[in-house]
Amino acid sequence: EGMPQTLSSTSMFTPCGFSPHLHTAKEDEQGGLIFQDGNLTSASLDALIQHLIPTTDYYPEKAYIFTFLLSSRLFIEPHELLSRVCHKCIEQQRLDDPVLDKARIRKFGPKILQLLTEWTETFPYDFQEERMIGHLKDMIHRIAPCDEAYWKKMNQLLQTLNQKLATLSHGQEGIVKISAAVSDKLVAFKTKPPSIQREILSVCSDPYTLAQQLTHVELERLSHIGPEEFVQAFVHKDPLDGTKTCFSEQKKTSNLEAYVKWFNRLCYLVATEICMPAKKKQRAQVIEFFIDVARECFNIGNFNSLMAIISGMNMSPVSRLKKTWSKVKTAKFFILEHQMDPTGNFYNYRTALRGAAHRSLTAHSNREKIVIPFFSLLIKDIYFLNEGCANRLPNGHVNFEKFLELAKQVGEFITWKQVECPFEQDPNIIHYLHTAPIFTEDGLYLASYESESPENQTEKDRWKSLR
Repeated sequence: EGMPQTLSSTSMFTPCGFSPHLHTAKEDEQGGLIFQDGNLTSASLDALIQHLIPTTDYYPEKAYIFTFLLSSRLFIEPHELLSRVCHKCIEQQRLDDPVLDKARIRKFGPKILQLLTEWTETFPYDFQEERMIGHLKDMIHRIAPCDEAYWKKMNQLLQTLNQKLATLSHGQEGIVKISAAVSDKLVAFKTKPPSIQREILSVCSDPYTLAQQLTHVELERLSHIGPEEFVQAFVHKDPLDGTKTCFSEQKKTSNLEAYVKWFNRLCYLVATEICMPAKKKQRAQVIEFFIDVARECFNIGNFNSLMAIISGMNMSPVSRLKKTWSKVKTAKFFILEHQMDPTGNFYNYRTALRGAAHRSLTAHSNREKIVIPFFSLLIKDIYFLNEGCANRLPNGHVNFEKFLELAKQVGEFITWKQVECPFEQDPNIIHYLHTAPIFTEDGLYLASYESESPENQTEKDRWKSLR
């Protein structure tokens, strides 16, 4: 409930403060699970684990599996969870008996295989750990004697998992290489670089093409973010486990952080490209070009690049260039700014996002499926949802209602990040976007003052100290 007013947007999510009137609803309890109006709202961790485990005649709902696997890591590490699931299966299906009940296990086998498959497909990063693979193999070795097909299934599952992890780590290495190269040698410009510096218009003069290449970069980077990173970004100590945080190792959020860095790079790249040309006419031309790129990003549904471009244009070294802006047809820019206006908790943007999400659901082509949300805001929403209500209720139960809301937001994102980019890739442009030199903030101010000299004493003092 204690959420800052500016951030509570009723249309997006309601903070899950448990107001008294909720509890008048009928509560049913089944095996330690509390239901309200047919929805699971809370339970002990043990009951939730039990609810995940298939039996000969029960299989958990897909939505439950995703929600629980996503949020369980706030209470128990994945390898520990899998270990407990396997132990309970062994007990319940009597997999330790010298003679196995084959008929029974043939009913249970496909279900446990299905659960393990869903886990490896949705949270592949969990299986970078040897222990996870160990539990997985142990489980299958126990049921395999009952049916030859289970071996084949396991091999398929492991093969798919290995391919997925290889692709993901290969992509990560590429991103890390680029980031390192960029931060080492390129950002250090304090003054205008020599004119050999290529500029964006010489690499790509067509706004449609650039918007499409930006969309390539966005989707490529999004594809590496695991759903669990949203939860792991906010891992605190679990109050019922006084000894350690659930993730004692470094927080596993590297892809999420790399993506935020990309957004910042794009902001600075836009500002650099605008401040660099010596002539006012050329600077105005670059501004108009980026306005067209941003508009095309909006049409595509690429809100992250759109917001980065607008942020870059709104940086003060750019916005202070009054003479340059006087040469720009600004009407189109104001329309875009209006779309991304932060008032009303980004009401206009959220409306546009809903529209794009709706279009995506009914889409016939990949082109219409693209939804790339303004990422920092998505993280902020998830952060406030997380801060706005407790993980556990006063009785120690897991607050499952909260995690259903979390899973809804993360689940939607998972759908969006799986879209195949429909545009042809232009390696030349993509290389430029990742490696073109960008100014530091000081460098931007210097370039800006050289383009249009300081207006007032504050600016004059700043210029002096920079030089």
